[in-house]
Amino acid sequence: MRNKMMSAIVALFGSTLVATTAVAEWVYNGSPYPNATIQTNNMSLEVQCDRIRFAPAGYEDSEDIVRKNGLSFRFLANGSQEVAAFQMGRENSFVQIVDNYPVEIQFSDEADYAFVLDQIAANATLNLSMVDQDVSYSIFDLKGSGTAIQSLQAECRALDQTSAPMEAPEGVVYCGGGGIKRKIEFVILDDASDEWDARVTVNGETQRAMTSYSYFGNSEPVKDFVVALLAEDRAEFLIFRNRRENWLEFGDYRYDQCN
Repeated sequence: MRNKMMSAIVALFGSTLVATTAVAEWVYNGSPYPNATIQTNNMSLEVQCDRIRFAPAGYEDSEDIVRKNGLSFRFLANGSQEVAAFQMGRENSFVQIVDNYPVEIQFSDEADYAFVLDQIAANATLNLSMVDQDVSYSIFDLKGSGTAIQSLQAECRALDQTSAPMEAPEGVVYCGGGGIKRKIEFVILDDASDEWDARVTVNGETQRAMTSYSYFGNSEPVKDFVVALLAEDRAEFLIFRNRRENWLEFGDYRYDQCN
């Protein structure tokens, strides 16, 4: 999975962009909800321990990002030299609109998120642009971001020492059920040859499944939703995760992490 996602991270040089930079000061806010933010009159970027919130200039831009399920992070060392990039997509992140306006992005791999944070701290400018064309939603000045990101990472490490670490869904065992107790595991394949790109094991019996990152259709996904697994026997498993818990819903029951 890591090798597949790393292909989305590229280093490019000499790219020229034409857009207006959002100039403002970066601000760090500590516990209980650490974050580093930059805000202008009509745009903001908020970096948290495990996710990013971006409020573009218009609500239609938020809808566009969610509809395309993608966003390009392009990092510039100066006004024109692009030195690194990360393309967010369905295979490496989950995006939704929260609080009626901002787009919230959760990364599937902590290493990808760490890469994005490091680039925010190290470079001069961040261009958030469309994935399918060279059009920017916003360009943020990164001056002062290094100090804010360092403070955020230090606080997040301190919080992790007193709480369960964030884990990837793969490898987690879920237990629970009603009258019939079940132990459920799943894995998402890196190199699936068809639409059956996952495997679900229930009480030792394994079957193929398809992943769906937009299971709720046009409705806003419920909080902490990660992916739906649609099994070959038509069973549906909804996977959820936040910083302290991993769980899934199957039928009328919730199954919590038990390993």
